Amino acid sequence: MRALARLAVTTLLVAAPLAAITITTVASAAEDPAPIIVLTSDFEDGTVQGWSGRSAETIAHRTAVTHAGTGSLAVSGRTATWQGPSLDVLDVFEKGTAYTISAWVRMESTSDNARLSVERRTGGVTAYDQVAGNTAVTAGGWVNLTGRYTLATDVEFLRVYVETASTTGSFYIDDVTASYVPALPVQTDIPAVRDAVTSFPVGAAITGAEIVGDHGALLRRHFSSVTPGNALKWDATEPSENTFSYAQADPLIAFAESNGLAIRGHTLVWHNQTPAWVFTGADGQPMTATAEDKELLLARLENHIRNVAGHYGTSIAVWDVVNEVIDENQSDGLRRSSWFNVAGLDYIRTAFRVAREVLPDAKLFINDYNTNVPAKRDKLYALVAQLRSEGVPIDGVGHQMHINVSWPTIAESEAMIQKFIPLGVEQQITEMDVSIYTSSSENFATPPAERLLQQAYVYRDTFALFRKYASEITSVTLWGLADDNTWLDTFPVTRKDAPLLFDTRLQAKSAYWGVVDPSKIPPSPSVSASSSVSASPSGSASPSGSASPSVSVSPSGSVSPSGSASGAAGCAVTYRVTGSWPGGFQGDVKVANIGTAAINGWSLAWQFTGGQQISQLWNASITQSGAAVTTTNTSWNGTLTPGGSASFGFLSSWTGSNPAPAAFTLNGKPCTLL
Repeated sequence: MRALARLAVTTLLVAAPLAAITITTVASAAEDPAPIIVLTSDFEDGTVQGWSGRSAETIAHRTAVTHAGTGSLAVSGRTATWQGPSLDVLDVFEKGTAYTISAWVRMESTSDNARLSVERRTGGVTAYDQVAGNTAVTAGGWVNLTGRYTLATDVEFLRVYVETASTTGSFYIDDVTASYVPALPVQTDIPAVRDAVTSFPVGAAITGAEIVGDHGALLRRHFSSVTPGNALKWDATEPSENTFSYAQADPLIAFAESNGLAIRGHTLVWHNQTPAWVFTGADGQPMTATAEDKELLLARLENHIRNVAGHYGTSIAVWDVVNEVIDENQSDGLRRSSWFNVAGLDYIRTAFRVAREVLPDAKLFINDYNTNVPAKRDKLYALVAQLRSEGVPIDGVGHQMHINVSWPTIAESEAMIQKFIPLGVEQQITEMDVSIYTSSSENFATPPAERLLQQAYVYRDTFALFRKYASEITSVTLWGLADDNTWLDTFPVTRKDAPLLFDTRLQAKSAYWGVVDPSKIPPSPSVSASSSVSASPSGSASPSGSASPSVSVSPSGSVSPSGSASGAAGCAVTYRVTGSWPGGFQGDVKVANIGTAAINGWSLAWQFTGGQQISQLWNASITQSGAAVTTTNTSWNGTLTPGGSASFGFLSSWTGSNPAPAAFTLNGKPCTLL
């Protein structure tokens, strides 16, 4: 059947469906039915099998380099990174079906990051959805790009394509497939989350894929509110100056209203997903901290809020007015975004003032992540206290709560809630999910049963904490509906995560029972439950493996090595580029103690010889002077026992080339580079 399609939505999903979870057992992946394959391009017939270039690049059948069999597709003559092989799937994909798309890719002679994406058009307007994010590909072997994609509504044009992130080198693709696993009915013999949790409303973040078919049925049955995950952000609502579009958001808002679901607006001001024109001055140059640029920027901000917030009016009763403005590594705690660099705190003051004028009855929130980290929490508290003392109409603080199965402790989360009680503001959990991973180096083909049980205990204990503070917590929102559609599949690295209450086939997991009825969580003597809810925080700290919907900056408050810290008796360093794009990249560093004595407090140093400049860092603190970079431990990862290690990640700019550091020193002593 021909799929007319509009707003084909994907949120970067990876890997095959996960096992279904019953009340008392964890089913094996083998119990899932075999996927139904709707598309195969194996290039074994000597043709390009309908694939074509997106521009003037050359697409040709080849036999010299293949993933399997005797044929592959070669792409050469590229002059831009977005150019690559493309295939029409408009007649293949059905609306409301979640497809797993897989392609094998190999570079001809260079190395790069490759992406698997979809191009769609509606009414002549083109949009792009990423299916599988940046994945390192070399000439040394084939790499699989795989992800999930759901058609949400109708479009008139739909093509799958492969592109690269940084170079225009030639590459090959082979053995491309698209498949789906038949849907299971939404369970109607289990309690609805909205009925089991009565202390506060529980919501879910959604895309267009969550309002159709079984996803829509699951959403209606279990949740009381929705948050459009991306559809209300600046790039979606005002892509060019004074040209407003609500094509992505309107269907989500209409679905919510027709089904009696409350709506959280997210977000009016953020440093990410804001078009470049917003920060371009009248002279066509990037804005600086001049009076003229500040006036223009604040005028654009006011116009944006009056239009977007005014468009929805009373339909949206709660807004995240500003999002992620805290950087605890700054002495004043304020993120050095383009907003701040041009307008200082006045952009926050203006945003709340205008939002109150447009929405006199709405609840206006400031929202941030890692607020259970003391340094971040305290800087946010100080900012909110200051602004409220000035009369800025901040009604509430949003805690994102992107956490994992081992971080944070309940005591840390309780201290987070208690911190803001004296301010008299509402508190909401705005973006909660619980990753099954505890570090960037882990990758599971199938979620281990023990991790899923750990996750269930985390949900149990965390919701118990929220219930305890029901007079302070006025809503809890999960950042997604089910495991088939989660941003954690591509951040901080590409791998399949399972952070939500329902699995990839929309069936209730042990995590669901942790929220609804903890007595039904399967027992396991090897799983240790997280800290119980107590009246007073313990003050203990544990590593954060969390990341925010924007690029994360994790716990600071680091402890620099003192003179009593032991030297590096033996150390090894692993340095990886985990993602790259024009002008920037994401890196991951692991430092391991391969000696026989503990290292108490560490300082890792290296030189960037390509002019790279780190802009954000998590799980460590940083100083950079020219090419010299020095990172130091946080308060919780300063001790490296023999055989132990610590990892941290960062974002950096680059120009021209991006050479890896040639050497590292730990506390002044050389390390082995792995």
